[in-house]
Amino acid sequence: MTAFRRKPALLLALAALIGFAASPAQAQSAVAEGQKLAFDRGKGNCLTCHVIKGGDLPGTIGPELKNLKAKYPDRNELVAILFDETKRNPQTMMPPFGRNRLLTDQEISAIVDFLQTL
Repeated sequence: MTAFRRKPALLLALAALIGFAASPAQAQSAVAEGQKLAFDRGKGNCLTCHVIKGGDLPGTIGPELKNLKAKYPDRNELVAILFDETKRNPQTMMPPFGRNRLLTDQEISAIVDFLQTL
């Protein structure tokens, strides 16, 4: 009977290990997708206003995007900025990507994943 009790625990442990093994790959994928969106002139279009390491022909309207994880340790703050910075700063030049449905919540999350690597 103890063998039956151990199986669920063993299965849970195995499932957890599989989940942990998949996480780094998923995180890398989200960062890569976020960079692609940020550099895409037709989608995120971050380079129109910001200097970003690795980006071509950056703009200078907005601040250089670097050290963002230290500046915004709470990723939700970056999500809010991308979703609708006008709530925090009504005078901003930053487009409300989420509010205007220029980017989906998933796309905003991927861009934030990328920005936190800068």
